[in-house]
Amino acid sequence: MPDDENTQDSPLLGRRTVLRGAALGTAAPLLPGAAASAAGPPAATPLAAPSPGPAAASAPVSLRWFGTSGWRLDIGGRTVLFDPYLTRFRTGLFDGAFDAATELRTDPDLVRTHVGRPELVLVSHSHWDHLADVPHIARTTGARVLGTETTYHLLVVSGVDPARISVVKGGEVLDFGGGLTVEVVASLHSRNKNHSYFAPGTLHAPPANPPRTISDLPEGDTLAFLVTAGDGGPSAFLMGASDFSERQARGLRPDLAMVAVPAGTATHDYVPRLLRALDGPEVVVPVHWDNFEEPLSAPPRRDPSMDLDGFVARVRRSSPASRIVVPDYRTVYGADMRPLG
Repeated sequence: MPDDENTQDSPLLGRRTVLRGAALGTAAPLLPGAAASAAGPPAATPLAAPSPGPAAASAPVSLRWFGTSGWRLDIGGRTVLFDPYLTRFRTGLFDGAFDAATELRTDPDLVRTHVGRPELVLVSHSHWDHLADVPHIARTTGARVLGTETTYHLLVVSGVDPARISVVKGGEVLDFGGGLTVEVVASLHSRNKNHSYFAPGTLHAPPANPPRTISDLPEGDTLAFLVTAGDGGPSAFLMGASDFSERQARGLRPDLAMVAVPAGTATHDYVPRLLRALDGPEVVVPVHWDNFEEPLSAPPRRDPSMDLDGFVARVRRSSPASRIVVPDYRTVYGADMRPLG
C-alpha cells in the first residue's frame, strides 16, 4: 500500500528522447481461450520458452492496467502478469471501517476473463491487494510465479506446485527466450506517517494452514521488476509500492516507469530521486492511486488519501521531458502507452 513523499524536486539532466526499438502492434485478445512443503524454496529458473528468432525485436506489445499496481503485458502472443489483483473485494479500507479479519476470496470467472494464458506472474510483495488472486491463477494456468521467499511459502501452502515458483531476491536477470527478459530489483515497501510498514513480516517456512484472511498475508519484503520485450526494448519498470532503493534502481533506464503514488512524505524526495535514478523514463505512469475495492468494470475512483494531481506536478518538475499517462482500466495501450485503436 503506497505511502509517503517529500515535496522537494530537482530537474533531471540528460535523458533519452526515443523509445528503444518500441514495437507497436495490435492488442492481444483480453479474453482467454499440492500439499505444503517444509523444504527450502528452489532457486529461480526460467520457464522453457521458444528459442529467440528474427521476430524477437518486432513482436507486438500491449499493456492493460488492472488497477492498484497490477498489469497485463502481452508480448508477441506471450502474457506476463504483474501483481494481478482482480477480485477486489471489500475490506472497509476506503469506508473508514477496515477489518483485518476480512476473508480472502477469488472470483474465478472474473479472473479468467482478464488474465488469458499467462506464462509468467511477477509478484512484488505478499499483501492481499497484490497476492490474493495469484494462488488461483497459478493453480489453474500453470504459469511460473516469481516472488520472494514469503510469497513462495504462501503459495505452496495454498496448493501451488513448488516447481512452478521461482524465488528471487533482486539482482537476477532472467532470460525467458524469444527476447523476453526480466530483471529483478530489490525494493522497499511504502511507509506510513509513523515511518513504519503496513503488516510487516517474513516467512521462512510454510504456515501451518493456508491463508484465510487478509491479516494472514504479511508483506514479506518487496521487489520491483524490469521487463524487456525484444532485443533493445521496449522496457517497463514495474513497482508495487511507493518506496525504492535508489542504489538498486540506478542505471535501469526503462522506457516506461509504472510508479506507485505515495500517500505522504515519509520517503524523502521520492519522485525526484526515483526519476533521477531511472534516468528520466520516456513515459511515467502513476499507479496504486485508485480505490482497489471498486470493480474493474467501473471507471477508476481515486483513493482520497492519494494526491494524484500533486504527484503528476512533481513528475513534471522533476523530469519535464517525460510524458505522463494516467491509466484507465478499460483501455489497452501500445508499447509507448498510447491507446490502441
